[in-house]
Amino acid sequence: MASRALYSISPDWTVAGGRLDELLSKAEFRVLKKTPRTLAGIAQVNGIEVFVKRVTNGSWARGVIARFCGSRARKTIGGAEILRRAGFSHPSLIAAYEQCEGGSVRASYVIVEYLHRPKILSRFAFADGRDFRWRQRLSERVAQTIRSLHDAGCYTRDLQETNLMLEAQCSGLKIYFTDLEDFRRLPLVPRRIRLLNLIHLDRSIGRFVSRAHRLRFFYYYLGGKPSRAEARALVWRLHRIRERIERRKRRRQRSTAIVIPPSCRSESEQIPDAPPNRAAVSFPQSLIGKE
Repeated sequence: MASRALYSISPDWTVAGGRLDELLSKAEFRVLKKTPRTLAGIAQVNGIEVFVKRVTNGSWARGVIARFCGSRARKTIGGAEILRRAGFSHPSLIAAYEQCEGGSVRASYVIVEYLHRPKILSRFAFADGRDFRWRQRLSERVAQTIRSLHDAGCYTRDLQETNLMLEAQCSGLKIYFTDLEDFRRLPLVPRRIRLLNLIHLDRSIGRFVSRAHRLRFFYYYLGGKPSRAEARALVWRLHRIRERIERRKRRRQRSTAIVIPPSCRSESEQIPDAPPNRAAVSFPQSLIGKE
């Protein structure tokens, strides 16, 4: 398959695109993420440690769609430019490639700067035994940065704590946005998208942050605790968005489940079907607190 460079910071990196599959198969490649479609990790390229990500499109038809709607490599280039123009920190883009066959983009490759010192949000917040007040100030700073991102007309389709990396510097805290391919720009980011970003982040930090702390983060983003009427309106919208997310998740789970027809089961497997789960979708209490 032909490999073409869409972007590179120097001719040396353009040449490196022809041997990426070889690099990703070496024992020295440190895998950080591996799924049927995605492989990402740390590799040594041209004597430098870099972060490399490969995303395959799975089928020829999906590759054709990616060719016209934008591959992951092209979206990464666009996301890096969006953040650069808006003045937000991110890993420097080094190179981006497409692997094509028969007019279909079969795979995208992206090479970005490997951030050695920054840590993801959760590890940074709980490192070195930092106290509650320090984490409170950190929460306020992160919330204000996300608010600034939205106010600048930028948003991401995947705002999770693993996509926020933080580093303490002499000049203060530096926040990096990663997963560049998910960033988009609008003249004005609507409230629905803002709330969707906040719910995605809330779902990812809910594993290790208390309800009160997550509620406080939401108020920091709003710039203060809203009035009771405004809070009720926000609660209603958050509830609707959360329900849609949960419905999509259940549909995906059903589509990937392996179902054995009753007629194909052995006698020992013939068990009565469980009653349907009629429990209501839980509301994100972390964002509303008590009445």
